[in-house]
Amino acid sequence: MIILEKRQLGKSEISISEIGLGCMSLPTNITEAEKIIQTAMEHGITYYDTADLYDRGENEKILGTLLKPHRQDIVIASKVGNRLNENGDGWHWDASKEWIQTAIHESLKRLQTDYIDVYQLHGGTMDDNVDEVIDTMESLKKEGLIREYGISSIRPNVINRFLQKSNAVSVMMQYSLLDRRPEEWLHLLEQNRTTLLSRGSLAKGMLTEDEGLIRAKKAGDYLSYTNKELLDTIGELKSLDASLTSIALHYVLQSGAAIVGASSSEQLMETIEAYQAKIPDELLAKASEITKISTYTEHRI
Repeated sequence: MIILEKRQLGKSEISISEIGLGCMSLPTNITEAEKIIQTAMEHGITYYDTADLYDRGENEKILGTLLKPHRQDIVIASKVGNRLNENGDGWHWDASKEWIQTAIHESLKRLQTDYIDVYQLHGGTMDDNVDEVIDTMESLKKEGLIREYGISSIRPNVINRFLQKSNAVSVMMQYSLLDRRPEEWLHLLEQNRTTLLSRGSLAKGMLTEDEGLIRAKKAGDYLSYTNKELLDTIGELKSLDASLTSIALHYVLQSGAAIVGASSSEQLMETIEAYQAKIPDELLAKASEITKISTYTEHRI
């Protein structure tokens, strides 16, 4: 039986499995989705991350149905801020107090629960009234509608301001061996006792053992990597004495928890099995030497 280690979420009393399930790619067919959730539950995944935007609320509805019997044993995280347009054509950003107070009740209804464990601002801009956002989140805590709150963003200036002013327990950021931009900001999270939740840790499948090079060939350039650099880098990583998937997962787990997606139970099982492998620190250091150190060039001020 594969046992997942636990992580305390920031300075909160919430403990989560260090591999969480990112539910954005969950099938809309509830039978298929149930297979994935069942696999996750059987292997000790306790953290389930969704958003009101995913599948226009259907993602929350499916999760609500499937997780309801296990509610006391799991941690549900959702997000707010991307508001669907009334005409059904796309969405727009709305971090107002009025919308957050409305959206929380809509999410609770879809999730069939009376509280959300971690409520995250789904992005954020420097034009937001951050004091109002934080005050609203704190009010939701006092009402018992949420246990804690955090932010999901790749904008350093937004994250920095949010952490300095709030009691956020988590920051979700895209982070992988091929996207090491968050590393510059890890000290900020540590100073604020905030947990990093890494998404995209397998870099769209390019950091998986079986499909990595195939996906990289199709990807073209990726962030600061030309396609040739990308293929050469993945080739070097694959030459290390361990599964590329395992190396990629354990690399980001050095800094926080990994939120992984899965569109099938088989795919999730592959990730869980890769997690089970123990990767020596020396191997992770070699992987770090092979890949580029990068920084965010926008949203810094």
